[in-house]
Amino acid sequence: MMQSPQPSRKNNLQQSLPNQEKPSITHNDIRQQSSLDTSEQDIQNALSNYKYLKDYPIRDLVKHTDNFGKYLKRQGLETNQIRKFLDAINRIKAKLAVITLTGDEKKDFSNIEIDVVMLQPKLAYAAGRKETSKPLKPFSKVISNAIDKVHSLEDFTRLVQLIESIIAYHKAEGGK
Repeated sequence: MMQSPQPSRKNNLQQSLPNQEKPSITHNDIRQQSSLDTSEQDIQNALSNYKYLKDYPIRDLVKHTDNFGKYLKRQGLETNQIRKFLDAINRIKAKLAVITLTGDEKKDFSNIEIDVVMLQPKLAYAAGRKETSKPLKPFSKVISNAIDKVHSLEDFTRLVQLIESIIAYHKAEGGK
């Protein structure tokens, strides 16, 4: 008895999916997605290496926030989702400026420590508020971790640089 020729594996696959389009994912897309998935982890790992935020080298901070800002944009984060948080940061900066100008109080971290620590509940509230806050969760985790490392004015300055850098790269990527 003669057996009929078996179709090749390639033909079987093509026949089983005749009407479906082939995915158009390129190697570059996979590499870019992989780097975006690791951007939060990269910045978290960097933060875990330092007891104080001021010790986070500025060049590393800029490199990590570039990737993280782009990641947040692709996740759908909108600046209005963190507006109250950014307003709170600006109020703390203004408070420091007034202290410096008036010279009424000694310019030290104790003047703003409570304000800085209270940023964490603001972030937690914003991140847990509603379903659309999903893109805010990675931002909240990173900034909360950074706030834990703020113990001086120099640390606060680095926190502001971290936040401003994330937002700048988010906007540069087209974030609103």
